[in-house]
Amino acid sequence: MENFFSALQAFISDPIGIMYFFAALFGGLIFGSIPGLSTITLAAIVLPFTALMEPLHAIMVFAVMYVSGCYGGAVTAILFNIPGSPNNAPTVFDGYPMTLKGESGKAIGAAIMCSAIGGVASVILMMIATGPIANWALKAFGPPEIFALIFFGLIIVGSVGAKSPWKGWLSVSIGLMLATIGVDPAVGETRFDFGSSFLMGGIGFVPLVLGFFAVSEILVQGHRIAAGMRLPPKIGVDFPSLIEFWKLKVAMIRSIFLGFFAGILPGIGAILAAFLSYSVAVRLSNKPEKFGTGELEGVVASESANNAATGAAMIPLLALGLPGGALTAVMMGAFEIHGLEPGPLVFATNIDLIWGVFVAMLIANLAIFVLGYMETKTIVHLLRVPFSFLGPSIILISTIGAYALRNTILDVWVMFIAGFAGYFLRRWNYSMAGIVIGAILGKLGESAFVKSMQILDYNYFNFFERPICAVLLSLALASVLVGGLRIAWSEKTSFVKGLLDR
Repeated sequence: MENFFSALQAFISDPIGIMYFFAALFGGLIFGSIPGLSTITLAAIVLPFTALMEPLHAIMVFAVMYVSGCYGGAVTAILFNIPGSPNNAPTVFDGYPMTLKGESGKAIGAAIMCSAIGGVASVILMMIATGPIANWALKAFGPPEIFALIFFGLIIVGSVGAKSPWKGWLSVSIGLMLATIGVDPAVGETRFDFGSSFLMGGIGFVPLVLGFFAVSEILVQGHRIAAGMRLPPKIGVDFPSLIEFWKLKVAMIRSIFLGFFAGILPGIGAILAAFLSYSVAVRLSNKPEKFGTGELEGVVASESANNAATGAAMIPLLALGLPGGALTAVMMGAFEIHGLEPGPLVFATNIDLIWGVFVAMLIANLAIFVLGYMETKTIVHLLRVPFSFLGPSIILISTIGAYALRNTILDVWVMFIAGFAGYFLRRWNYSMAGIVIGAILGKLGESAFVKSMQILDYNYFNFFERPICAVLLSLALASVLVGGLRIAWSEKTSFVKGLLDR
């Protein structure tokens, strides 16, 4: 507590630090809500300029951008079906359907509350448990455990957003096939690149997200307008009531812990946290069929988890010098610029810097309450813009976002191909969520599997000798078995009913 209050007093009495704080806060909100230009883009732009700052200010800027960017991406995800950053992708599954039902304000209100609560809880846990939890995660979670966790998540996701489990699992398989394009992690050779040097690095995640969600949505809406079926989204600015939040308290608490747990694992961060939390919410719900149609719990699960992961991702960085995600990897560059090495020695030599970062992240999460409320009352009125103007504008912004990531026209082609494919797949009731999750987790999962095989002497059964792996893989296999039995029972029931009708 002494360190906390000392850092808080130093923050309040530092006008230059406060200026940097608000610049990073607004920068994260803006870049987080622009499709394709995530906070990682902003961090890369800002990194060279941090050489002119004091070490505390430099590290604080990245930490605050990380916090505000996680919330900023939820706004466009909810209003326009376009996740501002990859970790907001699960938010679109229920956030945008809520907008179509005139509950945009309620969805954004839930995102604000959950982002702030999840972030504050994460920072508090980070203050208390940075050392012990980071050490446990590195000891308990090796490549086999990470592979088992990803495998479990992919199996669960197969039931999200598709008309049947078969189509859900097939959607995940499509995403996994897309993830195989690029360099084989086992032998280091390129595969499925069709002789193109641009495909050697694989398919970019951001163009896929923009294509499957933004472009396909514009095509779907255009089809509905042509058929005279489109109803404009209703404007809604009402926040969820306290009773609605109280009913979802278990889901929020569960998502915070899942997000924090996933964020601790080096290299995974908020993206897996959001997808995993959403998948678990679907699996544990009494009404899983309502997810993807505008279920408030879906927004709560995603936004609680990805913001809870922000504080957790700082733990391996500060305590062990290992980045917890892409943005914390950029933060390591800021440490190097100022001649600092993140790890155990930082707590002994720069304790003021560490607690200054903790305090800035806590205040940033609290600021989301105020800024988010003010933003909601104005930004939802963008829905009043006629679709004939809004649709082309979204396509233009998405194109810029896809190109700006790697400055290659191939990413723009990927976005449009994914958009047209997504349009037909949505009409055939396949799951966009499954494809996107398969693509992002496929690369992580394959890399973890290759490393696992080396550790386990290429014996698959050795997975079950590790307790965490055994539990996760058993749950995944049980989910497949239960899903198969449900399909068989449903088909049998339909067959019997057909005979009786005859």
